[in-house]
Amino acid sequence: MQENKTNNEAEFNDDELYEHYSFKADKGQQPFRIDKFLMNRIENATRNKIQQAAKNGNIYVNDVAVKQNYKVKAFDEIKVLFEHPPHEYLLTPENISLDIVYEDDQLLVVNKPAGMVVHPGHGNYSGTLINALIYHFENLPLNSNERPGLVHRIDKDTSGLLVVAKTEHALSYLSKQFFNKTSEREYIALVWGTFEEEEGTVTGHIGRHLKNRLQMDVFPNGEYGKEAVTHYKVVERFGYITMVNCTLETGRTHQIRAHMKHIGHTLFNDERYGGERILKGTTFTKYKQFVDNCFKLLPRQALHAKTLGFEHPTTGEFMRFTSDLPSDMQECIEKWRTYAKHINDIE
Repeated sequence: MQENKTNNEAEFNDDELYEHYSFKADKGQQPFRIDKFLMNRIENATRNKIQQAAKNGNIYVNDVAVKQNYKVKAFDEIKVLFEHPPHEYLLTPENISLDIVYEDDQLLVVNKPAGMVVHPGHGNYSGTLINALIYHFENLPLNSNERPGLVHRIDKDTSGLLVVAKTEHALSYLSKQFFNKTSEREYIALVWGTFEEEEGTVTGHIGRHLKNRLQMDVFPNGEYGKEAVTHYKVVERFGYITMVNCTLETGRTHQIRAHMKHIGHTLFNDERYGGERILKGTTFTKYKQFVDNCFKLLPRQALHAKTLGFEHPTTGEFMRFTSDLPSDMQECIEKWRTYAKHINDIE
């Protein structure tokens, strides 16, 4: 389903396919070229890398794009976007069917199924969304060798909506919206536990777990990682499980999964973050069998990218798309809904 609205707001947000950095110059900052300023603060940031970011319009001071010779002043708020470097391998077109929600000459919106990797990497070099896209669409714009047309991504076992650019203009225009917080992303999640409040906000920098590099961790004091903000709202309660709507302000890797774990509400059946373990203190036999059956119905983390909104790159119209929950999540929710109605009988 598509809804339209006008949107004149200009804020800041993130795109997971890029490295993001933000700084605020202190009150004693003397005028200093921004390329040198950033080289002193970002590890492995070469002058060429910074100059390329400036050329692409990806260095902002006080929400305005600047050139590499800009002089940083006291209290300047600086945001930088670096494209991740490409990996060396050959992309192969593959005849994989796509669930296309919307398409025009500038972009398409795809409903990705759970289990599909978005782009090649880390041992997944076939069967990805990118392999399918380059089969069905020629001459997609490149942001790097392995990610033609890709503006953002979602995890392999997360289902839901993605926007793909078909032109260079659309790629640049859409990418900046994800960086600038003008895109809209809402997810539906099933999480462990009950909430005292109906809604709330999780803040805290997200970075690689210091011991388990496959996990992301939350650093609430900002001592490590990158700023991340997630807003959540309770949709429905099912006893030991709650369905929540999560709205992203930033787009960090595993953001919802890490933030929900941080506040004690790990996603249901999220193996990487411990969500495949039954809630402590609730292991009575009938309940355990019920949860095991739900795990079989939904053999992945319970997360779906339900709503995606952005400004069209040529018309300027704000477009919003929504996606129905996939059958595995729907069936699992119905099981929990029935359980919540008859909780005493099951226990």
